[in-house]
Amino acid sequence: MKVPFTWKVTGWFMIGWSAEFEIGDVKALKYFGEDLAVYRDDAGALHVLEAHCKHLGAHIGHGGTVVGDCVECPFHGWRWGPDGTNTYIPYQPDRPNRGLTLRSYPVQEQYGCIFIWHQPHGKEPQWELPDIFDKFPQFETDANAYYRPYPEFSRRADAVPVHPQIVAENGPDSSHFRYVHGASVTPVCLHWEHVDEEWRFLTGWPDARSDDPDKMALRIHSHFSGLGFAMSAFEGSSNHRLIFACTPVDDEVSNMFYSIWWPKLPGETSDIPPAPVREKVERQFLKTVWEDVDIWRYQKYIERPALAKIDAKPYMAMRKWATRFYDIPPAGQPAGTS
Repeated sequence: MKVPFTWKVTGWFMIGWSAEFEIGDVKALKYFGEDLAVYRDDAGALHVLEAHCKHLGAHIGHGGTVVGDCVECPFHGWRWGPDGTNTYIPYQPDRPNRGLTLRSYPVQEQYGCIFIWHQPHGKEPQWELPDIFDKFPQFETDANAYYRPYPEFSRRADAVPVHPQIVAENGPDSSHFRYVHGASVTPVCLHWEHVDEEWRFLTGWPDARSDDPDKMALRIHSHFSGLGFAMSAFEGSSNHRLIFACTPVDDEVSNMFYSIWWPKLPGETSDIPPAPVREKVERQFLKTVWEDVDIWRYQKYIERPALAKIDAKPYMAMRKWATRFYDIPPAGQPAGTS
């Protein structure tokens, strides 16, 4: 997908689930066009570093090993700490090269999901990662009252040719539910606003059994944190929570992550959802989300869309809001012309 803005977006972005990284694991990932080495140290903390060793360029994510809180290069044994500094050279153990540093990415884990902060110039986080169980204080906030999201209620799609802004633009678009998802009623956008780095919108699903057009069977409260992901709380016919995330891999494709926290059955103590619950969530929620992906795979970005009156104001407001997360111009475009 060709877009007139950079894929190196500023913000918090999801890169996987905590259960995918056990203590001692070292793995290779690629996001924002950068090769990354991700490792979980002996104390259980997760770290994300620039992948190529500053010595002779070996990829630490392929064959690297964990030593304490450091990761050791598989080529010559040079060790790199959580902040990216060189801490040990085996054949000159008393003289590590403190002048060499790998870029270190701020990383946070939340309820089984992993997020990194990305800013093209390596600046520190400009806002805190929101907490999905504190984000909507008007509802139940006990995380223990929900089944675990991974692996039963989590899905991913790799190398989807879609930019995060296009995914965010799906938020204020209520009309597509009937055509893409086969909805029997068309939801309505009840409210939208942007507050600093957040875009917030409330979607209502009219109650088909009522003659009152203002009566809603379901309300979905959604907050985008930058362009990286949306956190949503459902109110009404279902009362679950979810995260839907889009993280650029390079200047052409993104990886997408989807996790649901489903309320436990009364008296339930296990974090593992029983088969009937798994079947229900799979049938009603885990399959339909990828119907959007089928659209995005072949969609073309229209810079000046012919919008209907009901769409125009939220669409254009969101596009203007999105520009704050582009700290550099698009690839191949000179600085100062974005």
